[in-house]
Amino acid sequence: MSSAPHFTVKQILNATDIPFPAVVKGWVRTFRQNQFIALNDGTTVQPLQIVVDSSAIDDQTLKNITPGAALEAHGTIVESPGKGQRVEMQAQHIIVHGPADPNSYPLQPKKHSLEFLRSIAHLRFKTNTFGAVFRLRHGLAIAIHEFFHSKDFYYLHSPIITASDCEGAGEMFRVTTLDPKNPPLKEDGSVDWSKDFFGREAHLTVSGQLEAELAAMGLTRVYTFGPTFRAEKSHTTRHLAEFWMVEPEVAFARLDDIMDLAEELLKHLIQYSLQHYPDELAFLQKRLEDEEKQLPKEKRSPMPLIEKLQFVLSEPFQRISYTEAFDILKASKPNRKKKFKYPLTDWGIDFQTEHERYLVEKHFKKPVIIYNYPAEIKAFYMYLNDDGKTVRGMDVLFPGIGEIIGGSERETRIEVLKKRMTQIGIAPDEMQWYLDIRRWGGCPHAGFGLGFDRLVQFVTGMQNIRDAIPFPRYPGYVAY
Repeated sequence: MSSAPHFTVKQILNATDIPFPAVVKGWVRTFRQNQFIALNDGTTVQPLQIVVDSSAIDDQTLKNITPGAALEAHGTIVESPGKGQRVEMQAQHIIVHGPADPNSYPLQPKKHSLEFLRSIAHLRFKTNTFGAVFRLRHGLAIAIHEFFHSKDFYYLHSPIITASDCEGAGEMFRVTTLDPKNPPLKEDGSVDWSKDFFGREAHLTVSGQLEAELAAMGLTRVYTFGPTFRAEKSHTTRHLAEFWMVEPEVAFARLDDIMDLAEELLKHLIQYSLQHYPDELAFLQKRLEDEEKQLPKEKRSPMPLIEKLQFVLSEPFQRISYTEAFDILKASKPNRKKKFKYPLTDWGIDFQTEHERYLVEKHFKKPVIIYNYPAEIKAFYMYLNDDGKTVRGMDVLFPGIGEIIGGSERETRIEVLKKRMTQIGIAPDEMQWYLDIRRWGGCPHAGFGLGFDRLVQFVTGMQNIRDAIPFPRYPGYVAY
């Protein structure tokens, strides 16, 4: 057995001082002609070719070198005479740590559909596609923390279990220890939640925003980055029941400040991806192009993946009010020709993805920030403008996906906030703590929420958000 150091496949493929002894460990992709192993360890898209001297390897070991097998190879890294790789390993010794029965192993050396891979999500990390997706997901998470740390934000761990509904929509998962078959009841027959674990109703959070507001009132700049949950029975390609949110909150900030921050953050994340993950993006772009060859033109992505990312960086984002956006959309050719699935009729409607994409991809040809939305379609905590009809909310729209960030300047006037809470069925007395930060030392403040999984979906070009998160949860499905 050699005493050579262990290197990752990525380290070996990037090495320049050749030859050198090495140990490499990973999983077999292919084994051709009883001589050439393609080995991958998840660190890069490209496999390492290992050349085996079959006369020096016992028959049982050779038999166990099949797709999916975990092995360890000892040998020398040399320049490769073959096409398609710069270096290869000349193996002197091989250990098969875990064989994979070729008759039952699902990931054979052929193309598999994303739907099939979703059905075996516990194995899809082994594929090039999902290796690339989850390396990019990791990089984006690192870049988010680096960005906020460089701007003196503090990372806040907001609670996962909460007693408040940030959005006021009621689509929350309940957390309880009560016996569902025999819960304690009040005299009127309703459940007595005072007998539950927390002494009251509790749920999984839909957002860390409200808690971030509390922290910003003492720390000035904070951000949350954690899991959030919504019990919405949606089966679209853009929604999950469990998803991750990035939510900065800034004291003494106004709407313009938070729009600036959102644009700067998104451009930083896109630039970071292009700079640190060029191989993954090139692979994912080709995968997407190959997949879309069979689709009609109108269903294909608006532009190649890398071009789409560069599109975000190329110009300042366009900023327009909701009213300006509504007027543009109402007068647009697709609306006049009744091409929109959701026609534009009266001012105050909520824009759909098709409307958002038209503004970004057709009209302005750049990312768009829409602000000053109708109060009726936005959350209770957004600052009500003097017109009494609109709030200081904003959405950032991207090509191919529509909304990627939603945020606002927060309401600071207690009486206005109470009225808005009451209108949607939130009892102000139950959120006295939220009113207190307006009562004692309140100040203008603003923040936004970035759907992290939707960001990963955008950067990787995956068409379904269930392929942008390791273990998706959606209506009718929870595994692992």
